[in-house]
Amino acid sequence: MASILLNRAAAAGADLANVKVAFTLAMLEATALLGPILEPRMARILLAEDDDSLRSFLVTNLSRAGHEVQAFGDGDSAWEALEHSAYDLLLTDIVMPGLDGIELARRGAEADPGMKIVFITGFAAVALSPQSQAPKDAKVLSKPFHLRDLVVEIERVIAAA
Repeated sequence: MASILLNRAAAAGADLANVKVAFTLAMLEATALLGPILEPRMARILLAEDDDSLRSFLVTNLSRAGHEVQAFGDGDSAWEALEHSAYDLLLTDIVMPGLDGIELARRGAEADPGMKIVFITGFAAVALSPQSQAPKDAKVLSKPFHLRDLVVEIERVIAAA
């Protein structure tokens, strides 16, 4: 955002040194009034999604957003990765080959209680059902979803850590 403002000021012929000083003073004043400005915390994400195109799209865009993403097309491979590495967030579909997303999330929460879980699914009612045994703190984002909504939800979940 700051670079956009500085570029616009330069294009308008403003003295950049004065603009930078004014911008810095404004940020300091805002911080004093509002408290520290929070930068989104980047997360190490394990993605389990069987749809190849969606998985590829999510890896590309979450990586662009600054997250480290390791992706798998089935629950069994994702579980194997969870057994050997730590992740901040499990982002999983529910219905997929091998281990389903609910069982993957249940096992993941048991192995690492601090790991956050977000389901991305067309079967939200299944994830929310008490009989599903999904981890109680898991969030659910229903398909289809907008990429912006997913990024916001991930930032919200990670910030709550």
